[in-house]
Amino acid sequence: MTSIINVNLPEQSYEIAIAPGGIDQLGEMMSNLKLGKKVLLVSNPTIFKNYGQRVLASLEAAGFEVVSCNLSPGERYKTLSCVQKIYDTALENRIERSSTMVALGGGVIGDMTGFAAATWLRGINFVQVPTSLLAMVDAAIGGKTGVNHPQGKNLIGAFHQPRLVLIDPEVLKSLPVREFRAGMAEVIKYGVIWDAELFAQMEESKRLDQLRYIKAELIEAILNRSCQAKADVVGKDEKEAGLRAILNYGHTIAHAVESLTGYRVVNHGEAVAIGMVAAGQIAVKLGMWKKEEAERQDALIQKASLPTKLPDGVDIEAIIESLQLDKKVKAGKVRFILPTQIGVVTITDEVPSDTIREVLQAMQ
Repeated sequence: MTSIINVNLPEQSYEIAIAPGGIDQLGEMMSNLKLGKKVLLVSNPTIFKNYGQRVLASLEAAGFEVVSCNLSPGERYKTLSCVQKIYDTALENRIERSSTMVALGGGVIGDMTGFAAATWLRGINFVQVPTSLLAMVDAAIGGKTGVNHPQGKNLIGAFHQPRLVLIDPEVLKSLPVREFRAGMAEVIKYGVIWDAELFAQMEESKRLDQLRYIKAELIEAILNRSCQAKADVVGKDEKEAGLRAILNYGHTIAHAVESLTGYRVVNHGEAVAIGMVAAGQIAVKLGMWKKEEAERQDALIQKASLPTKLPDGVDIEAIIESLQLDKKVKAGKVRFILPTQIGVVTITDEVPSDTIREVLQAMQ
């Protein structure tokens, strides 16, 4: 059963198709978009081994001419020098303005492919085929593309919306457990910032740490409701002038932790979990959020077997300093997204450094 969620934007709206077995329908879906014949498929060796042939077969059956490019897996390879490999393949194969780049992979592959598509010939078509839970519910939707700078995450990037996002839930069966949990962090985020009902549904589930222990109906709700939340927010504020910043809940401290640990210690979802615990505690300390609700959030994070403490050896002063490099800094003030109730958050730049310091010390 395919479900379609529309991302409605002033210039180029597109569909998120959630379709079991959808990988085999990619070619057909792309034919409906009136794209040029040439396709550059970007993936990593592991994902390509699992799904590459099926994607190639589907695209070729629909009449596309496909070349592929495999990149090293992992956040630490999300750099300009790795994007160069996509450009080189594009040049060798004469990828044109009417051509399309297809991202088959998790958030890293999606961000890099999207950035390559945004910048190659000043912008060509691109399609997202996310293979991780995190990419399905978050990274693949909304057109944020980019790479990391050694000093901070996603500092180099562009807004470039995909023409289509195709989610095949069956792909989750091959996702490593740690990656599944990372995706659950973003799902919990939607519950806290936007969808109290999704939050409640997750509270009812005995476990959230592995796909096989979660009922099919809940997985369906997780995908549909998370994608709908992201589509709603992006539709109201495509370029993050205001509302869209709420999607960064937990990310302010998360990005600092990721970059200070060299993207080698915690993955993005684990960092977001730590960041949500911290943001929740800051909100409680500032009298904005009830302690009981913060505890409910932290219980869900633990149910997904995600961390609630800082990694060993991370220097708190270095985190506070690193926050100044965050993309959300406005007029030199760090902006935090803080919950006021489950399903509702607010954006504030009035968080004293001492409060941040106290919360982080308690999380060591």
